[in-house]
Parts: sequence; structure tokens; C-alpha cells
Amino acid sequence: MAPQLAWVGLGNMGRGMCKNLVEKGNLDKPLIIFNRTKKRAEDLSATLDTGKAKVAESIEDAVAQSDIIFTCVADDKAINDTIDTALKSDVKGKLFVDCSTVHPDTTNGLGKRIEEKRASFVACPVFGAPAMADNGQLVCVLAGPKAEVERVKPYTTGVMGKAVIEFSDQPYGQATLLKIIGNTFILQMVEALAEGLTVAEKSGLGVDNLHKFLEAMMPGPYAAYSTRMRSGDYYKREEPLFQVDLARKDAGHALALASACGAKMRAVEVADSHLASVKEHVGEKGDIAGIYGAVRLESGMKYEN
Repeated sequence: MAPQLAWVGLGNMGRGMCKNLVEKGNLDKPLIIFNRTKKRAEDLSATLDTGKAKVAESIEDAVAQSDIIFTCVADDKAINDTIDTALKSDVKGKLFVDCSTVHPDTTNGLGKRIEEKRASFVACPVFGAPAMADNGQLVCVLAGPKAEVERVKPYTTGVMGKAVIEFSDQPYGQATLLKIIGNTFILQMVEALAEGLTVAEKSGLGVDNLHKFLEAMMPGPYAAYSTRMRSGDYYKREEPLFQVDLARKDAGHALALASACGAKMRAVEVADSHLASVKEHVGEKGDIAGIYGAVRLESGMKYEN
């Protein structure tokens, strides 16, 4: 008999991951969904086939009914609060799988507290944008005891993701350490694009000519982010794809990790300063691609292209 699954947390990534669990996860029971804003859970459930999902009234309710509980929330405080609430109940024998992007120390702490309650844990941060989550194209990073990692794999490749990076029998925090360092590559890519597009416009080359180079040499994320910047999507969106506060959280974790081991991440420092400018200019609606607007401001241009 297949286990009962629950999902806690419905940000931009969580919605797509839930949809793919329901549609491709071979579940024989409805996916139990909980979100702090209940309407989000109800709205998602309404888009799925009848009987494929049901909305829980609380974290405790979701956990009590489930064998495997996936969590994907915004930051370290949110996941600590979520797990602490869950662990107030009897969770013996249950498996918690956290897909949040948090500090490795946070991840290791979660694993310790969960184990103390005689439950199991797998860290499962994911790489990819919301569109990749929708299309089941994420890269899942799994860390934890091998037997528990094997229990999670049926819901990764071919369901929520296209590939797995596995750290079986390694510390839980290895997964989120890779995730934090990996996210700095995205941040630095956006910074490089913002600077290049700004100089292309001011020098007379033109952003469209630079974009031709990106399409030919760097298709994929580079060309996609260039399109977002050139089109003005970075400031026109109603809801950010990668919210500025979350991007700064990741940058802060990366800088702290570098400092702790005696290293520097100068490019991340520059990008984070531009993210601070994005937050000042547009507030919480700011997107990581808004770094383009911050670089434009710095160069004597308007934030909006």
C-alpha cells in the first residue's frame, strides 16, 4: 500500500511540486495540503482532479493523517516553527522531507529534533524556477540515511524533478550547503546580465544586440533572464518569481558560510547591495531580476527600462 503524503507550504515552487505529485506520483490516496493562508490550499485543490487532494485545517491535522510530510516554506524561522509545531504530536515512524532553502545549520538542527522524536528526515532542497517546478523539471538534492532517501526518490525524477543529486548517509546540511552555494551562481548570473545590458545600452551597442550573443552562446537561464530584463518583466510583475527578501536571505547565508570558513564572495556582496537597492525602490514586490533596475539607477538611468 502506498504511503499517505502531505504537503505543507505553497509558495511559487510548492504549487507546481504539489501538482506533479498528484498527477505523476502514483498516489492511491488524496494528497493532504496545508498552507498558512488556507485559500491558497483551497485554490490549488480546486485545480486538481476531484478526489486527488484535500485541505488540512492545521499542521497537526496534516501530520496526524500522513506517513510522509513534505515541507517547503520561505525561510529558517518558518521551517523551525513548522517542524516544532509538527513535533508536538506523536510522529514516531513518520518521514519529514524538507524542500526549503535554509542554512545548513538549520537543516542539521531539524534532523536532530526529528530523530529525537523517533521520526525520520531527508533534506530535499531543489534547484529550478517556478516554471521548472510546474513542468516537473527540478533538480532535487537529497541528504540523509540511505534507506530514507530511497523512500523519497519515487517522488523526484519523473515526478517533481528531472534529476537527483544524492548525498546518502551524509549530514543533512550537505544538501542545503550545496543549495546555498548553487544559488550564488544564479545571483551572480543576474548581476552580470544587469551590468552587461546596462553598458550595452549606454555604449550604443544596444540590449537587443547583446541578447543575440546570449541566445547563441548562453541559451537557457542567461537568455531567459535577459528576456525578463529587456521586456521590463522585472518591475511589471504582480508577483515576483524570486522575491527580493528571499534572494537576500540566500545571499546572507552564503556570505555567512564563506566568512565562517575564511573565504570571501565579493561578487555576492555586490549583488546583495543591489538587492538592497531593489528593496528600497519597490519594496517586497521586488524580484531578483530587479538588480537590473538597481544597476541602471547606479548608472544614471531610470530603474524602469
